[in-house]
Amino acid sequence: MAPRPGFVRPDFMRPDFVRLDGVAMRYGEGADGTLALSGTTLRVAEGEFVAVVGPSGCGKSTLMRLVTGLWPVTEGVVTVDGAPVSGPLSIAGMAFQNPTLLPWRRLLENVMLPLEVVEPHRRRLRRERAAYEAEARELLALVGLAGFEGRHPWELSGGMQQRASLCRALIHRPRLLMLDEPFGALDVFTREDLWAVLQALWLARRPTVILVTHDLREAAFLADRVLVMSARPGRIIAEHAVPFARPRRMADTYDAGFVDLVHALRDHVSAARRDEEAVPDAG
Repeated sequence: MAPRPGFVRPDFMRPDFVRLDGVAMRYGEGADGTLALSGTTLRVAEGEFVAVVGPSGCGKSTLMRLVTGLWPVTEGVVTVDGAPVSGPLSIAGMAFQNPTLLPWRRLLENVMLPLEVVEPHRRRLRRERAAYEAEARELLALVGLAGFEGRHPWELSGGMQQRASLCRALIHRPRLLMLDEPFGALDVFTREDLWAVLQALWLARRPTVILVTHDLREAAFLADRVLVMSARPGRIIAEHAVPFARPRRMADTYDAGFVDLVHALRDHVSAARRDEEAVPDAG
């Protein structure tokens, strides 16, 4: 697939927003522990959309938790916005495979939940509630949920709940958005619809995004770059720039250049899986 007119290649010489330098993560202690990551190094520029793929159990989700400060590293340094990560980041938004909406709260209240927790929004919420509510409604409209603000999660389909989950992750205007298999539990048609939704949200807000996914088409459709991880203990073994103009269309995924990229990613992941089968457990 040739780049369409207006394509501008992402500038990867911008200052790093997310950095991992020689990062290792071990679950448990000593020889009985499991080494999930080892010697992991990566760079992500501010405003860049990066996808991370690899075989199951390679440490993709572990990497996400280290970047957001949910878990401490065993070795090495994680830096976000120029500062070492030493605890949970208030500048990060997160969405997971399970939307985890609170069933007793209506949709608008679920989306606004981070505003009750994350500073400085928590201090401002009471006096600026009308403005925050308007922004939440704007986000819901952007993902096709206008008119559903008063519904409970159990009144919505799985795809609608995941759309709301993305809105909740973005409501406090995070500079970093971390997505861990956000569409993995959905059927293929809903999943592809939500690729377009996520692309639109990213184009509108331009946060830095790290997407963990098993879906190679999803990675190629959404990302500026795709990073491939080795089998456990995980490290980055390959990367591919995605040279296609935005907004991308589902029809683009059938073009030869897109298919070639997906096959190249599949070859890397398949090689990593073969390496895993050939080497005893690194834990």
